[in-house]
Amino acid sequence: MKALLARRLRSIGERSPIPFRVVFADGTDYRNRPLEVEPAFTLRFRSAAGQRRVLYQGHIGLLDAYFEGQLDIEGDLARMFALGLEAGFAQPHPLVRLRNRWHEFTKNNATIARAKENARFHYGLGTDFYKLWLDRELMMYTCAYWKEGTRSIEEAQVNKVDHVCRKILLAPGETVVDIGCGFGGFMFHAARRYGVRATGVNTTTEQVDWVREEIARRGMNDVLAVREADFREVDRQYDKVVSIGVLEHAGRDQIMEVVRAHADFLKPGGLGMLHFIGHVGQYETEFFIRDHVFPGGWIPSLTETLDAMDACGLEILDIENLRRHYVLTLEAWAERFEAHWDRIHTLDPKRFDERFRRIWRTYLVGCAEMFRASNGITGLFQITFGKGRRTPATYPMSRAFLYEKAAVAELARAA
Repeated sequence: MKALLARRLRSIGERSPIPFRVVFADGTDYRNRPLEVEPAFTLRFRSAAGQRRVLYQGHIGLLDAYFEGQLDIEGDLARMFALGLEAGFAQPHPLVRLRNRWHEFTKNNATIARAKENARFHYGLGTDFYKLWLDRELMMYTCAYWKEGTRSIEEAQVNKVDHVCRKILLAPGETVVDIGCGFGGFMFHAARRYGVRATGVNTTTEQVDWVREEIARRGMNDVLAVREADFREVDRQYDKVVSIGVLEHAGRDQIMEVVRAHADFLKPGGLGMLHFIGHVGQYETEFFIRDHVFPGGWIPSLTETLDAMDACGLEILDIENLRRHYVLTLEAWAERFEAHWDRIHTLDPKRFDERFRRIWRTYLVGCAEMFRASNGITGLFQITFGKGRRTPATYPMSRAFLYEKAAVAELARAA
């Protein structure tokens, strides 16, 4: 068994420009570069069982062995993921494909109850946890916008929210629904800066409770509200619709249903923004993410999303790919997560244990490399859409208005 694994790792090592070392459970090792070259990372197997996991299940077996302490990863975790992605090691083994199908059968989001359970698995970890590594200004848990001159994650997230507000020509007095509102960062910004009345829709009880308390603490009950509901439960229509990081949680077979709900939330003639992680083509969603981070989640393709929007009567006005921005966002989160790990662990030592730390390091660092990889298949798309067709008089003919402050309010009033 060890010989087969060593052969596989050697074939990767011979093609990789990144120096690395593997120490097997019996103490023997493999280096893909001479001894005098310092390895970027070392895989140190603690048991033969860990080696078998890698052999039978590829990168998923390697990660599971790491989470269970059968393998230690020493050194630069980011470069390890970069090597694996570039070498094609992330391609799922047949057994992993079967596990992914079983996951879809048992964890899909077809029912509202299951979708709520899946959402709480991740977003119900507690505000105190997220406060330690998200931006302090808005607590946005989605890709930020690192325009030139941006110096911090705080600035980048304000940039992102304002970028969205501009794209949908948000104007004073309008009503806007934030589908999957998270910790309310978009709503607080939009109400304060643009004078709108905003409602959040969120299925995670813990987040809803916190947002309600924060709305009351800030004395904003007259302009802000939050509903504990599934994204598909439409209660009324709004002037504008914002959906930031929601579509990934719709589930593999619920994309049309969730997109239709977005359309139903929007008044005729209204504008909306759909911000989501997506594939350019049709691909399986990474099993590690579904198994350990976002159960029931599914990364949709851009094409199926556009088809669903068209079928629901939504006109596509603009599409922007912020893939490169997500690399910087995830790196900022990973850096803060590492810096504050001791405080995170103290919050709940049983929940936030070493296994949790390894899973979340993998999630944050691995996703940054996934978005960075030259052979990557994943983007971060912002789609601006309208309900009904726009004219030159009702939506700008170029993107220039996004970067001209004086023009934004005038354009919003004209629309």
